Amino acid sequence: MVSIAILGFGVVGSGVAGVLTKNREQIDAAAGDAVRLKYIVDVRDFPDSPFAPLLTKDFSVVERDPDVRVVVETIGGCGVALEFTRRAILAGKHVVTSNKALVAAHGRELLELARLHNVNYFFEASVGGGIPVLRPLKFDLAGNQIICIRGILNGTTNYILTAMREEKLSLEEALRSAQSKGYAEANPTDDLNGMDAARKLAILSDLAWGREVRAEEIAREGIQNVSLKDVECAARLGGKLKLICEAKLLPEGGMTAFVAPQVVMPDSMLYAVDDAFNAVLITGNAVGDVMFYGTGAGSVPTASAVVGDVLDAVRHMGKRRDISWSGDPAVLSDPMAVSGRWFVRRGDVAAIADERPAVLAEEDAACYRVLEK
Repeated sequence: MVSIAILGFGVVGSGVAGVLTKNREQIDAAAGDAVRLKYIVDVRDFPDSPFAPLLTKDFSVVERDPDVRVVVETIGGCGVALEFTRRAILAGKHVVTSNKALVAAHGRELLELARLHNVNYFFEASVGGGIPVLRPLKFDLAGNQIICIRGILNGTTNYILTAMREEKLSLEEALRSAQSKGYAEANPTDDLNGMDAARKLAILSDLAWGREVRAEEIAREGIQNVSLKDVECAARLGGKLKLICEAKLLPEGGMTAFVAPQVVMPDSMLYAVDDAFNAVLITGNAVGDVMFYGTGAGSVPTASAVVGDVLDAVRHMGKRRDISWSGDPAVLSDPMAVSGRWFVRRGDVAAIADERPAVLAEEDAACYRVLEK
């Protein structure tokens, strides 16, 4: 029997506990062994939870227990989550996480620590929620040179922009709708300013090109200034405004990465990705275009990816998956130097231009890149 511990009993942690219990027979069959949840670590009390008997506030109980072979970190952030992850790896335990902030900031360090202690550090759920994309990128597409990664990696902003277009809501109204449906946090700053998406793009880029891409160095423009008029004018031209993550190799060498609202036209595979759904479009020099699509967040979908990593850890208990990237920083070129078409709006008049205007002096004006298919 393999014992599991979950750190953090919030949205994702509770989802993981539920999936481990609900799908016990399938999980045991896939693992080739009994996989059982032994501890849940959280500073809060959950007296009404069916998992209450497993709760503890003391991580050292998990750390010292040799029966616990896999630790699932769903705390979030880079504070205690980083401390507990390091301690779990040092104790010889495999660690699985959904924590994109931790992976983006400390992933290379933690992967190296895991290598030194012959355990695995898996993080499929850190990008795209329940969408399996990191493992296919690292292993299934390993025979390709990855040319470009494009995606919609934040369900909150995608829902907001969809609601603005379809329900004629202002940004503020659409945000309130997203919060009422549980798609947006009470503090949605990292969603709206593009930082959440930049972290996910950094992780994808690290794996695709094997060099360290720092999320804070990715050029970033959020959706805070997108107006209903922008959305409506883009729709009149046949396009949809979406927050797009993009990283690609440049013809002259080097690479660029950026997060920004772009006008997506019907010839793009990302055009139909609406509401809170996510999608990642990967272009390889052998495979061509491959798209991964599905629910990008939520308790159970994210738990699905976490449990998939748990099973991978159980099946590789005595050996490691070779996942790493170099500490050499990737030098990112200015995305503004990349040619392409632009959506330009002045008042109620909008058009597609071949070049970005040098200056938009008008107060009621906007300019967004048009996504190349």
